[in-house]
Amino acid sequence: MDTMQLEKIRDGRGFFAALDQSGGSTPKALEEYGISRDRYSTEDEMFDLVHEMRTRVFTSPAFDGNRILASILFLQTMERNIGGVPTARYLWTEKNVVPFLKVDLGLAAEQDDVQLMKPISTLDDQLELARRHGIFGTKMRSVIKDANAAGIAAIVDQQFEYANRIRAAGFVPIMEPEVSISSPHKAQAETMLRDTVAKHLEALPGDAIVMLKITIPTQPGLYGELAADPRMLRIVALSGGYDRDEACALLAKDPTLIASFSRALLEGLTASQTDAEFNATLESSIEQIYQASVHKQPAGT
Repeated sequence: MDTMQLEKIRDGRGFFAALDQSGGSTPKALEEYGISRDRYSTEDEMFDLVHEMRTRVFTSPAFDGNRILASILFLQTMERNIGGVPTARYLWTEKNVVPFLKVDLGLAAEQDDVQLMKPISTLDDQLELARRHGIFGTKMRSVIKDANAAGIAAIVDQQFEYANRIRAAGFVPIMEPEVSISSPHKAQAETMLRDTVAKHLEALPGDAIVMLKITIPTQPGLYGELAADPRMLRIVALSGGYDRDEACALLAKDPTLIASFSRALLEGLTASQTDAEFNATLESSIEQIYQASVHKQPAGT
């Protein structure tokens, strides 16, 4: 594990840029960027276009390690280059941004009001590739639809099971048990999730290092005790379907969390913008998310 990267994640002021859309979410990401589905006819063409978009983000002067601590990559992004340099190495050496890799293979069918991850049959191969590319950690996502104790227990069991394998391979795992913002009992589901994660965290050895990526909770500060555990390197928050203004407003009220935004980070960027327009829009987005991550509103405001 790279100690400089570890210190940056643990102590740095900033947020995560999640640019890890995979096959299922890429068409929507491209559409929001202004590239309609009739612009490509094969999956290879689609991934070429999304890599062009990500390259434009990564190479923008607005994108650097002064405000962005880390970026989460899709496997294909990791295996491609930025200006002739492998993406993960480019991020760290050129931008001082720590690279993470999304390793899950998508969601299973809903059961007990949750969607577990499909079995990550390629995990060992992905981790070997990640090691070669200088990846620091991983991320894996599952979804909680409602406050179902059995479903939430299954989600957390699965996340920690894979996290332990990932830790053993020398990486820092980000567990992402997303609570849907449309859950009819969102606050209750979040409390159940926190308590279940706490039990698993207590069972880890004292030198274990893990991370958590969660939906911005209904109750600000809900994950404060988890964040204070020395085994929890950092807790980051997804935008979860909120637009950037709302996500940032909610994030600024939570003293524990920093952002790990994807769609909200890219909001307003389009393929048709000039470089000056693109960079100005990205600069505004990054600054807004940075401020919400590091400058918190006093309680009750």
